[in-house]
Amino acid sequence: MRNDISPDRDGTQDAATLDDLEAVLVERLTRIAHAHGPQGRVKFASSLAAEDMLLTHAILRNQLPIEIFTLNTGRLHDETVGMLAKVKARYGYSIVEYAPRQDDVEAYVAAHGKNAFYESVDLRKQCCQIRKVEPLGRALADADAWLTGQRREQSVTRGELSLNEHDDARGIAKYNPLFDWTEAQVWAYLTARDVPVNPLHARGYPSIGCEPCTRAIKPGEDSRAGRWWWESKDSKECGLHMSNLKSIPVTVVQPH
Repeated sequence: MRNDISPDRDGTQDAATLDDLEAVLVERLTRIAHAHGPQGRVKFASSLAAEDMLLTHAILRNQLPIEIFTLNTGRLHDETVGMLAKVKARYGYSIVEYAPRQDDVEAYVAAHGKNAFYESVDLRKQCCQIRKVEPLGRALADADAWLTGQRREQSVTRGELSLNEHDDARGIAKYNPLFDWTEAQVWAYLTARDVPVNPLHARGYPSIGCEPCTRAIKPGEDSRAGRWWWESKDSKECGLHMSNLKSIPVTVVQPH
């Protein structure tokens, strides 16, 4: 099976190449699901953006035993929330939602203000901790491993990304099945398989998070330039993927 798949010069992929890409991806996902045994629980954290819709399609079309969930922070775009209904309509699957604890949100707003994350990196990270990191911890409390839609090409903090990691904070395995995919490959696949995508992508949002912390990017900008755009590019992680800042990959399942 080919493992040296790259986009054509014009950024397109022929049908055979897409079939190869899909075969490699499905094999990765299958091996990850089976690596944790019949009692293992593998979960996929979806942001409902392009890469995560690709993985959702691959998981559900192949009926893989991987639970899909999302973090509904309470500050998402309407278009992002609307993807939940699109997944249900297309695949008959209800993505599990985890929300922040309301008491924590209210305490933060009372102490700092609703949009205090613009004032400092620390206040932004506190907001991410409440709205994303803590709910993620609850989502993964009974999991043996989790998946992300991260890719190396997305930003400087993800340049050393590998298929296999270890989530030190939770003591479980973590996988990035699309780590070596290019943006051209992602979009060629989504188009060819007619996968539903967030309409914000067509408006210049390659990376989509909370509404007040995400903007459209300008031509030539890094794909994550629109995330926390008021901060330095080397700090643009919310706390869900702290290993990106440490670059400590751990072999759990061999990449194919």
